[in-house]
Amino acid sequence: MNAKWIDTSIIVGSAIFILALAVSAFFAPQWRAMHVMQALPYIVIVILTRRRSPWGFGAGVITACFWNALILFRSPVGVALVHGDVSRPDVALQLLAALGHFLIIVACLVGFWRTRPAGRQWAQFVGGGAIAVGYLLAMVWTVGPPEAAEHIKQALGF
Repeated sequence: MNAKWIDTSIIVGSAIFILALAVSAFFAPQWRAMHVMQALPYIVIVILTRRRSPWGFGAGVITACFWNALILFRSPVGVALVHGDVSRPDVALQLLAALGHFLIIVACLVGFWRTRPAGRQWAQFVGGGAIAVGYLLAMVWTVGPPEAAEHIKQALGF
């Protein structure tokens, strides 16, 4: 039912994002616990999408869109990209993570569409995304350093 490129793209995109989390955690130890917890949904996304689960496809699309929107439109990374300044390591790393997310988004959308979803599957798709985003935000506030919650609050306009 699904082309091999879909599974491969989801795995590669997730691996790229997890790699970006690992590099960030290496250089910023205060973020390690949060980044470990934030990597877990990407493992779940790979497992669920290989089973053709609407929950996994939704988690992949909605989580990746949410974080890319924050990174590209509501953070200094977006400004740096507009000015062509990707020479800063933190900007380059977040850009790499966003590229991993773009792979996930495209592959999950195509993979989900190929399942010929009906009403219930669409509800599961949205539910999977909501649960994943909720989990990631909960990790920011419970496991992350205080500045993590402040970054998210600013990005969300609170």
